[in-house]
Amino acid sequence: MSDAASDAFERAFAITIGHEGDAWDRTYGDPGNWTKGAVGCGELKGSKFGISAAVYSDLDIQHLTSDDAKAIYRRDYWARVQGEALPPPLAILVFDAAVNNGLSRAVRWLQAACEVDEDGVIGPSTLAAVKARRGVDICTEFMALRLTFMAGLPTWRLFGLGWARRLCALPWQSLTLTEAS
Repeated sequence: MSDAASDAFERAFAITIGHEGDAWDRTYGDPGNWTKGAVGCGELKGSKFGISAAVYSDLDIQHLTSDDAKAIYRRDYWARVQGEALPPPLAILVFDAAVNNGLSRAVRWLQAACEVDEDGVIGPSTLAAVKARRGVDICTEFMALRLTFMAGLPTWRLFGLGWARRLCALPWQSLTLTEAS
């Protein structure tokens, strides 16, 4: 991995962790805190650094370290959204959505914003479409799809204000990836 790519990941990680937080959370009403992904189903293991029991049911969530979280984020999110191949502002938006809303959903939003087949995999046709379109148009459509989805969740009443702040901050924060590139 080149220094520039590694630096982009480090900055994207810092932004996303800034939204996710580093405290262990066992909020009862958060489906992500349960090993089966639904309130009251499975074990209430919680989340930490945005790593949830719903996705990582076998991990000892409470004792995760920042380095553990960084390794998971790099392997399971950054690499799989092709963070190094996307323009930096778009990379942070897709990466953050993958962490917060799920990898497949984030990739499909990107593909919808690029008007390509929504197969859930960022491949050559998705990357070509990203290069062929105006970045601001892709970013705007991506964020609109994400906002619409999140506002429709039954947990919006519990978490909506924080999510809205996150979604409003991300486009501005994504500019820091461009400025430092």
